[in-house]
Amino acid sequence: MSEPIQLDALGPTGPYRARSRLTVTDVAGQPIAELSQVPRLYVNRTIGALRKGPTLSADQRAAALAEAGRAFASSTIAGMSVEEYEHYVSRVAGMPLAGVRTATQRTAQAAVEAYRSTRFARPEGAVEDWRDPMTRTGRAVWTRRGDVFAVLAPANHPGVHSLWLEALALGYRVVVRPSRREPFTPYRLVAALRETAFGDDAVALLPTDYAGADDIVSASDLTMVYGGDEVVEKYAADPTVLPQGPGRSKILLSGDDWRSHLDTVVDSVALHGGTGCINTTAVFVDGDPAPVAEALAERLSAIPSRRPEAEDAALPVQPADTAATIEKYLFDRAEGARTVLGGDGVADDLGDGSAALRPAVFQVDSPDAPQLNVELGFPCVWVAPWSPSDGVAPLRNTLVLTAIGAAEELVDRLVEEPTISNVYLGDHPTHWLEPGIPHDRYLAEFLMRTKAVIRG
Repeated sequence: MSEPIQLDALGPTGPYRARSRLTVTDVAGQPIAELSQVPRLYVNRTIGALRKGPTLSADQRAAALAEAGRAFASSTIAGMSVEEYEHYVSRVAGMPLAGVRTATQRTAQAAVEAYRSTRFARPEGAVEDWRDPMTRTGRAVWTRRGDVFAVLAPANHPGVHSLWLEALALGYRVVVRPSRREPFTPYRLVAALRETAFGDDAVALLPTDYAGADDIVSASDLTMVYGGDEVVEKYAADPTVLPQGPGRSKILLSGDDWRSHLDTVVDSVALHGGTGCINTTAVFVDGDPAPVAEALAERLSAIPSRRPEAEDAALPVQPADTAATIEKYLFDRAEGARTVLGGDGVADDLGDGSAALRPAVFQVDSPDAPQLNVELGFPCVWVAPWSPSDGVAPLRNTLVLTAIGAAEELVDRLVEEPTISNVYLGDHPTHWLEPGIPHDRYLAEFLMRTKAVIRG
């Protein structure tokens, strides 16, 4: 049996192997790595050291991010090739290998374009430097709200790490607390960044326990925290924390020609195993939802169960006991809904201690059914009736809403609705996202502010 991979903390003086280490296992329960757990004192000293670190020029930051992005997607980093990295992420997170590979390329692209992407968020009337000639007559200057930005990262999708790169582009020093389940992506990305001009005092990896995580939040100027509804509620009133909760992305189908849009709906539900907050969890149908639910079930049922590292894997995999717990949770919540797919169970035993989470399709009888808020990390979709008289209310609290065949008056209301973050019109899957496009508003809207400067 080979020795476990050591995933050290990455602090201001280099890698740090703590006495306390967590075993990271794959979906079959096999040990893969040991993740150092740093004490609270180390957390606070690291953030203090980063706060004193130099800030690179904008051009230096853009060049370093591009260099790190290219290395992340192609080089051996900390002794691990990109192929080995993608294999381990697939095995510990249970994410289909194809999805991990796509996330690798997207993260690299995001790094290359991080600096340019932040420019989209800058107010048109603001300049970036107080030395700009326009400040002689008075001008807004776009400045950071702080110096240290922290990320308490999730494990559901490696692509989430492409978002915080923009903080580095804006001149922040960044601290990342990796998830215990999938620490490989932040470890590799932080290590790649530290091999550029950013060095060891601009970005750090701090694996730690919950008390240490609270210290990260309190010691940093601003923090982005991922989690469920309870996390969103915990930090809702804290202006220094940007909570990232469930996406509850939706599709609205209007008109009789829904069959020609079925590819978009299936793709939105199931791409990369349906693990992302931008995968669709609810479909609203202006008309009879039963044919839509049955067509979805037919298409989704054809996806095979595979181990996550298989070339044709398309479903997420979890430890068998975890998958059984998810299955029970789903069936408890589905009471009262019509089961169209998945009634015999969604946990498909793969025979090695893991289980694939197979697709599930349910039909509910009203657009305000409580099941429509249930978001799970696999292709699980709720199909509901909707009519124009129901209005926007059932579509609220949505990260991405794809509206197909919607009337212009309704589109006006969807775009104006503050609890709907993104509106896609026509055949655009809910997971569509490109550099320069806001995910849940621009991150720079949280990280930056304007202040008046006049000189003469």
